[in-house]
Amino acid sequence: MTNTEWRNQTLITEFILREFGDLQKLQFPLFLLFLVIYIVTMAGNLTIVVLVVTDRHLHTPMYFFLGNLSCLETCYSSTILPRLLASLWAEDRTISVSSCIMQLYFFGCLAGTECFLLTIMSYDRYLAICNPLCYAAIMNTRACIQMAAGYWISSFAHNRIIVYFIFQLVFCGPKEIDHFFCDFTPLIKLSCSDTDLLTLADFSFSTIYALPQFLLMLASYVCIITTILRISSTTRQQKAFSICSSHLIVVTTFFGTLIIVYMVPPINTLIDLKKIFSVFYTVLTPLVNPLIYSFRNKEVNISLRKSVRKFFTFMRRQKNY
Repeated sequence: MTNTEWRNQTLITEFILREFGDLQKLQFPLFLLFLVIYIVTMAGNLTIVVLVVTDRHLHTPMYFFLGNLSCLETCYSSTILPRLLASLWAEDRTISVSSCIMQLYFFGCLAGTECFLLTIMSYDRYLAICNPLCYAAIMNTRACIQMAAGYWISSFAHNRIIVYFIFQLVFCGPKEIDHFFCDFTPLIKLSCSDTDLLTLADFSFSTIYALPQFLLMLASYVCIITTILRISSTTRQQKAFSICSSHLIVVTTFFGTLIIVYMVPPINTLIDLKKIFSVFYTVLTPLVNPLIYSFRNKEVNISLRKSVRKFFTFMRRQKNY
């Protein structure tokens, strides 16, 4: 649409999120479900962050990245679920254009950061299992901090470019976003401006972020599994396979749904299916990551028990006073 055409139209200042459609009877059950998920997600991830920071036995590269992941998941969930919960509770689905774009920005930044982080975590496990003699030299404190800073900064920088161009778009109707949060494709569909170049740029960035890193992780896990098969002890093999299979399921779910949602061409028959897939990487992945990556770990369990004992000891002392 040309400039002279949209100038005569009323510009939109707010959107309406359709969320999961007209499910009024399920409004309260959905609110309770997502509230429980959000509370458990926040409690689990914040617990991991506190344990990693306070327990010196967890000051290793693996737990450094686990702490980063939990911090990331805390922020990740908080960009989407509080707004969704407020909407389900108050039945107010409106969101301003600027708030919608900023939600998209932070979601994109954190999703991109998680792609990088999961790749580095798989590389960390690859070095620890397949090349243990070089592990300490490569994954030293300085390298870990540099990698962490690198994936946070690069993700925020890349998404800043995309969001800058989204802010230049003109929205003049319709105003309903067919999603439960402000995602890229449903949002730009409402623009009156030419979005072909922006769509191509976003598709290219998403492909560069998700696909190569997913393949790198698969390659890392193939090497890890090959090394595990050479272990003579059956007990150690089973333990290693249990850990790797759990990690691989989480990684495959996260990247698989991302690839389906952002790399499969937008077909009307797949809209509802893509919305369901979006729930996996936005809601369920942050929920299960602490369970899969951390709470099944022996060192984390020991640290958690110590912390709980210290807490109750402190409470008893306070009560005696």
